[in-house]
Amino acid sequence: MVKGLYTAYTGMLNEQHRMDVLANNLANAATNGYKKEGTTSESFQTVFADKIKDTSEAPNTARRIGTMMPGVKIGNNYTDFKEGAVKTTGNQYDLALTGNGFFAIEYKNKADETSVKYTRDGNFTVTSDGYLTTQDGDFVLDTNGKHIKLDTALDSSIASDGSIYQDGSQVATIGIKDFEDYTQLEKYGENLYQPKSEDTKAVDAEGAQVRQGYLESSNISVVDEMVSMISIQRQYEANQKLITTFDSSLDKTVNDVGRVQ
Repeated sequence: MVKGLYTAYTGMLNEQHRMDVLANNLANAATNGYKKEGTTSESFQTVFADKIKDTSEAPNTARRIGTMMPGVKIGNNYTDFKEGAVKTTGNQYDLALTGNGFFAIEYKNKADETSVKYTRDGNFTVTSDGYLTTQDGDFVLDTNGKHIKLDTALDSSIASDGSIYQDGSQVATIGIKDFEDYTQLEKYGENLYQPKSEDTKAVDAEGAQVRQGYLESSNISVVDEMVSMISIQRQYEANQKLITTFDSSLDKTVNDVGRVQ
């Protein structure tokens, strides 16, 4: 019976974690280029099977499988990199990517340290001194990892391969990068990504196309998320009622059944 309490407790923790992830998705439904996050949960059978298949330790030797706990184990978060819908803006520096790939930007943190981050949010602008930047002021990088400087007095035409033309001449090419394994990327903030390790290298994107005057929306379906929210709430309440039931049964066991006559 006590194990039942822990089982229901872990169920509530799991549903709370799912709700936190879902709430973050809903909060970023209007964020350009945002990618939906999800979460997994693991039963004992799943963890046990994964441990058996683990060949990182020497075979045919006694191994510690782990601590056996009742209930469910919170798994890993994951990111759904499916493309979002494309919306028209008409702004010459709003760019959407179709196909796999990311814009490379030079991100500066509060300590003035710079690093390269990757994003699908192409809501760019040009500063007064002509540099192409994000709305937060981070530099957009070209194919050589350099800042892109434009003539603010001229309009820009951007081809599908990221080449920027002004007054009929090519002045720069926006760097579009990709990764072989997206599981090796981690989120940084709302819609930025970075490699989990230095071993994960960015390569030139193949097949990605730039669409000028468009922005990629998030891939969040508000309706689907609301349906999931209702389901999570019901499962949370079910575990809550289970705890109440076990508590009532334990109370009766202690005060009635165990009473010495």
